[in-house]
Amino acid sequence: MSFTLFIVLANALVSITALNNRDLFLKLDFQPYLIQRNNQWYRFISHAFVHADWGHLAVNMYVLYQFGKLVETYYEQLFPGMWQVYFVLLYLGGILFSTIPGYARNKENFNYHGVGASGAVSAVVFSFILMEPMAPLGIIFIPISMPAIVFGLLYLALEVYLDRNRKSNIAHSAHYFGGLFGVVFTVLIEPELVLQYLR
Repeated sequence: MSFTLFIVLANALVSITALNNRDLFLKLDFQPYLIQRNNQWYRFISHAFVHADWGHLAVNMYVLYQFGKLVETYYEQLFPGMWQVYFVLLYLGGILFSTIPGYARNKENFNYHGVGASGAVSAVVFSFILMEPMAPLGIIFIPISMPAIVFGLLYLALEVYLDRNRKSNIAHSAHYFGGLFGVVFTVLIEPELVLQYLR
């Protein structure tokens, strides 16, 4: 079984269970106030296995499954013998790094809650974009595609804009911080990838 499929199944199991058990949901979600006051550091990871609803879970897991398989394949080719470790670090690092803005902004906010694997999924997607910058990418159900690097830059710009003009409960900063982690991590483990942008 691939790591991607294992992560998808783990997300589905925990999310579905938590959606049917409010107490469990609240014990696992991202609450910076409780992390700081009660040292509940596990929430930095556990929140990424809980989703707000079925749609949130379905979209995240669909994107993760599509891109995770590709990134696993590339990592296996680039880092034989170490690719499993690097893939896990990519995913977990995306979870942790994407929580930085939310934690910094809300550690005194008792009412703040966050859930979802979006930061980790963004890390995987942007790792792929770095490795295949000219691959055609588009949005689900919209029959328009563009080079992955263009899609990635537009996505980052949109998420930064939406984060600065916050009008919803979506943690847009988690999306672009996760994406940035995916790029930086992949460059650190394979600096040669940067050369393709200089040729």
